[in-house]
Amino acid sequence: MNARGILLIILFVAVIVALTPVLGGYMARLYEGRMNWLGPVERRIYRLCGIDPAREQHWTGYAMALLAFHMLGALVLYGLMRLQAHLPFNPAHHVAVAPALAFNTAISFATNTDWQNYGGESTLGNLVQMAGLTVQNFLSAATGIAVAAAVIRGFSRRSARTIGNFYVDLTRSVLYLLLPLCLAGALVLVWQGVPQTLAASATATTLEGARQVIALGPVASQTIIEHLGTNGGGFFNANAAHPFENPTWLLNFLYMVAIVAIGAGLTNTFGRMVGDTRQGWALLAAMGVLLVAGAFACYWAEAQGNPALHGLANMEGKEARFGIAASTLFSTVTTATSCGSVNAMLDSFLPLAGMVPLVNILLGEVVIGGVGSGLYGMLVFVLITVFIAGLMVGRTPEYLGKKIEAREIKLAVIAILVVPAAVLGLGAVAIVTGAGQAGIAAPGPHGLTELLYAFASAANNNGSAFAGLNGNTPFYNVTLAVAMVFGRFFTAIPVLAIAGSVAAKKMVPPSAGTFPTHSWLFVVLLVGIVLVVGGLTYFPVLALGPVVEHLALSAGTLF
Repeated sequence: MNARGILLIILFVAVIVALTPVLGGYMARLYEGRMNWLGPVERRIYRLCGIDPAREQHWTGYAMALLAFHMLGALVLYGLMRLQAHLPFNPAHHVAVAPALAFNTAISFATNTDWQNYGGESTLGNLVQMAGLTVQNFLSAATGIAVAAAVIRGFSRRSARTIGNFYVDLTRSVLYLLLPLCLAGALVLVWQGVPQTLAASATATTLEGARQVIALGPVASQTIIEHLGTNGGGFFNANAAHPFENPTWLLNFLYMVAIVAIGAGLTNTFGRMVGDTRQGWALLAAMGVLLVAGAFACYWAEAQGNPALHGLANMEGKEARFGIAASTLFSTVTTATSCGSVNAMLDSFLPLAGMVPLVNILLGEVVIGGVGSGLYGMLVFVLITVFIAGLMVGRTPEYLGKKIEAREIKLAVIAILVVPAAVLGLGAVAIVTGAGQAGIAAPGPHGLTELLYAFASAANNNGSAFAGLNGNTPFYNVTLAVAMVFGRFFTAIPVLAIAGSVAAKKMVPPSAGTFPTHSWLFVVLLVGIVLVVGGLTYFPVLALGPVVEHLALSAGTLF
């Protein structure tokens, strides 16, 4: 570790803290209906789609609309990939995507996971990249934000039966938030050297005189929403390590800011809409403690160097223009959110450094988390925390003036258990079946880490890969897609049920026994609950994977 790397982490945190109230205030006005500078466009969209913006939905209607919308989106994307050979804007003449791979990819982008079992530039044409993947990047990101807005309304309303209109929240998220930011961001990317063209490729002559064909396409427009919407699906197979997608050190930093900005801003939106900004800062503080701890832990572990190489700096799998500090911070940020974009090969990290991104994902993407999903994921842990605090003092738990009763706790537990069940259950099936074992390239604990990371990334809708696992097989294409569906929708549905339940409750005025949920004591307790739940769930399998590999590496055993 050096001063430059530490300063990078500090600067990143400072920029996020400064942006949080700016974006938070903007989104609060947006989801409270106090913004209409694109009103004519918005009204035309509603008329075209037959939506009544004044008609709000019960949580069940909100959930059904969400499921139906993304089921249709997945079907459209699947059809585009299967018909690709017959579609225009396919200058490289890519053939139809295989059925199992098309199924996996359609589910992946519809669930905001963007897991890619293929090389983007060598598999998909420009039309599928634009009308398929990029469109789903916008819509899946907007869905997470919409669910977060509905949950916030649940806590801010009194005796209400509705939590908003899914189609209105979705439309406003795209129209007022994602599109303007992406239009400005894409121009910055082009300025920094990211291609934006419909051409298939460029031809170059290397220093040795060889002819090299370099893939091109509409890269900037997809890359900006890939990071801003915490999607992670890159145009290129190498993702943010590709010099055309991430050509400069400045752009690498801006990508990290874009990944975290909306997720952090939503905590401030929450505070403003419930009438107490301290609540939002408390949530951000808990997320920030976990994020900064992970960033320093990953940087420290990787900067120690490989003991098998006498402590030499581990630059394997990293871009020289970024170095260890920017690579480990980027990896921490993208796994603390649901953004699967990577600028370094995680498979090349030392065991303890590689464990940090894995732990970030296993904690449920609540360390900032995906746009929207991070906020409502952390609020689930908040309910568990106030429940435990209530048990300590013998009082019915309260949060923001709402009594937290058995129904809310049961729904919160379901939301927390869905992902571990998918990760450990499907991972166990993979490790004991021939089809699952056939995809594991590395032996011993490293192979277990690769397998665990794949299912954790899918179920938590992250999309990054530890590499080394051959995921493009019928077995993994199907099982990983199942994990994605469970992680996205079977978590969002109980969260919406919680929103509907608390929206119907009356406000209870605070009393002398009310536990303050904006204090540092609550932040510490919340962080502790997140770590305890994660530790109890995953420590055994982590001990058999990266921990054992670290101890073996120290003893001179390599995998």
